[in-house]
Amino acid sequence: MSENKKAAVAMQYDVDKDKAPIILATGKGPIAEEIIRLAEDNKIPLYEDPELAELLSKLELDTEVPPELYVLVAEVLFFVYQLDRMAEKKERLISRMREERKG
Repeated sequence: MSENKKAAVAMQYDVDKDKAPIILATGKGPIAEEIIRLAEDNKIPLYEDPELAELLSKLELDTEVPPELYVLVAEVLFFVYQLDRMAEKKERLISRMREERKG
């Protein structure tokens, strides 16, 4: 009986430069765990979707995500965008609170 191993994929997307997200790293089992650990250590957001990770892990490194996966990957990008906006709001709130304490 074969056991399903966890898959992980690292992507990069520069909206000013790339037509689509680029696959930076893929792995299963211990390699997936290392990708996840590196992301956590570097405060890179994680998005869990085992089926999408499995699909993306079959792509070649340094290639763009193909158009047929755009809708699925758009969900990941939206998730990251929301996290970025929340972090910006938090920073603005903290700055405002510090200013109010000063004066």
